[in-house]
Amino acid sequence: MSDTEQEHCYGESAKLAQDLHTQGQFLATAPLHPVATATSVQVRDGKSLVTDGPFAETREQLGGFFLVNAQDLDEAIAIATRIPGAKVGTVEIRPVIEVAGLPAQP
Repeated sequence: MSDTEQEHCYGESAKLAQDLHTQGQFLATAPLHPVATATSVQVRDGKSLVTDGPFAETREQLGGFFLVNAQDLDEAIAIATRIPGAKVGTVEIRPVIEVAGLPAQP
């Protein structure tokens, strides 16, 4: 995307985040820097390996995320269709695993 298209996408994303917040469904969102800024960390046998770059080499890039509270997959799909990035890429939906001992999401 051009800089202008990217800024427009950020503006639309901010509006969607506000709408979801008003509906009590918004938890978090943020765009991500390009994969060229990534650092990957692995720990094996107690030793850390830090490398520049993404974990996996793919042509896809994770441009950002929305963390929302949806009642079911159908509602998550309805929200995903409103994410501006869906117009130029793909929105992947994944449920969050609730783990005992971690703070609960609102």
